[in-house]
Amino acid sequence: MKSIVAFTTLLLSQTVHSQISGNINYRNQTSYSESNINIAAPVIDSSLNENVISVKGLANVKAEKYVAVFSVTQVGESAEEVNSLLENRINNSIVQINTFKSVETYIDMVSFVPVYQYNAEKKTSSKKTYNEVPAGFELKKNIHIKFSDPAQLNHFIAILSKNEIYDLVRVDYFSDSIEDIRKELINKAKASLEEKMKNMESCLGEDFTNAPKNVNDGFRTVLPTEMYKSYEAYNSSSLALTRFANVNPAAKSVTLYYQPVLDKEFDFVINPVIHEPVIQVMYEIKLTVRRDMKKEKTQAAATKKEKKRFGLF
Repeated sequence: MKSIVAFTTLLLSQTVHSQISGNINYRNQTSYSESNINIAAPVIDSSLNENVISVKGLANVKAEKYVAVFSVTQVGESAEEVNSLLENRINNSIVQINTFKSVETYIDMVSFVPVYQYNAEKKTSSKKTYNEVPAGFELKKNIHIKFSDPAQLNHFIAILSKNEIYDLVRVDYFSDSIEDIRKELINKAKASLEEKMKNMESCLGEDFTNAPKNVNDGFRTVLPTEMYKSYEAYNSSSLALTRFANVNPAAKSVTLYYQPVLDKEFDFVINPVIHEPVIQVMYEIKLTVRRDMKKEKTQAAATKKEKKRFGLF
């Protein structure tokens, strides 16, 4: 089984990050399967006597650091006016945010473009003609805030909103322990795989030590922003309406909720109890064992001969 560990450690990486839901999720709704892991399925040769043993593990990893991204836009009649207004809004916010312990900020330039409007050109003998003319400038920047205490985010929002910065695009969060988690998943899966193989050997009355084997394995990491779902909570009116009535339905509020991958399909789970969005790392290993058909036929023939000898059939 040493070859299994040597093969799987090639898939390890040092750091991974994920996203808590921000405003980005109001438009981007993606459907993900529960626990499918993208690994190559073992090819089973029907002419051979092969058995597949599979082990799946799940780890829930809590974040250690966060990065919140806020978007800010400013428009004005001149480039100087746009730059001055936006710099004041951002600088007033950054000065207060940097007073928090272990907080770092970064300003990301997004775009700086002219803004146009249409002017109508009147003519007596033809239709109106509309011409695009420059009307000013639009400047967009993103504010990146790195922090380690998730409770600080409420303070950042309060500070930014005072400077008319409201758009929280997303909150990324990071963990430096992913490599250790993946190693732990591999070790637990290896132990479970060996146990399952022993059970199969016991059931079949065989020894797979020298049997040809093939291993397929893989990881899948699920980010919280991928696992938010939307729903509408309301109770419709029970009023009986005729087909002649005009009905104006009220707008229904759409909300989001975090739905993690459930642990019901896994052989083992690391940190099973979660109460907040987490990075979810899944690992699956499949071992294909080719049993010795010639040996089985020889054993079957010997058993049959032994039964005949004692007149059992």
